[in-house]
Amino acid sequence: MKKFLIALFVFGAATTVAAQERDGNSIGTARELYASARYDEALVVLNGIRPSENGATGERKAIEQYRSLCLLALGRGTEAETAIAAVVTMDPFFVPTESDASPRVRSAFSDVRTRLLPNIASTMYAAARQSYERKEPAVAEKKFRELITLLDDPQMNGRMGDMRTVAAGFLDLATAAAAPPPEPKKIEPVAPAPPPPAPVPAKPAEPQVYVGGEPGLVAPVAIRQVLPNVPAAVAGMTKDRGYLEIVIDEQGRVMSGALRSAIHPMYDNILLNAAKDWKYRPATFNGTPVRFKKLIQITLPRR
Repeated sequence: MKKFLIALFVFGAATTVAAQERDGNSIGTARELYASARYDEALVVLNGIRPSENGATGERKAIEQYRSLCLLALGRGTEAETAIAAVVTMDPFFVPTESDASPRVRSAFSDVRTRLLPNIASTMYAAARQSYERKEPAVAEKKFRELITLLDDPQMNGRMGDMRTVAAGFLDLATAAAAPPPEPKKIEPVAPAPPPPAPVPAKPAEPQVYVGGEPGLVAPVAIRQVLPNVPAAVAGMTKDRGYLEIVIDEQGRVMSGALRSAIHPMYDNILLNAAKDWKYRPATFNGTPVRFKKLIQITLPRR
């Protein structure tokens, strides 16, 4: 019991609530009743509070926090989980610390939060996409940044990795769209031409990159060339076909790649990253390994 009283005291200190309306200091009254172990009476007070429609989220959050504490103290776990779910829904980033609450309270919050975070993340993604599609880049940037922070939360346990990849791409697009246009460049007076630089020794010539058709040239053979899956978040938004151009070095590794016919901005980035890990038996010219430029047709299954 003493641990619960300490936890409640810190909870109250950490939660700023302006309850200056017709209900008076009802939250403070509930806190005092809880501290006196009068849990049923505290619940009656909490149930009687009627926050205004424009009431602060912090006040509603505090009400549900104290409701969950009272219900846990009374052993009414299912009802306590409902109150905790309301807190997590209002503030998905709220996590009681060791100084805020007892182990039992922290465990209850952790269980509910772990269960609810995927649905909350999906809702946040939908809201961020709507802001982006309404041409509100600054709002979309803020929402996608908050979404990525939530997806990186330890209690997500790495779930929804595809959503994080897509959200990161949209964050880059929204950030670029929200950036102010560059200032016009000032016209500077033309300075006199500097003296010609000293001649620089010529660099060794770059190895030739073959493209096929030369006598004695054997094209590379794929050892590992796996196309990445299309993320569910952009399914139906991609083109069915595109063309990827890669340069394969003398060891059969992909040196560089570029989309000659794009498929979708998000999938293009995923495809280029995947191509870096592809492996080939290198092309040869008269038996000697050489660099080779290869054009690959990318065909995605229709959905």
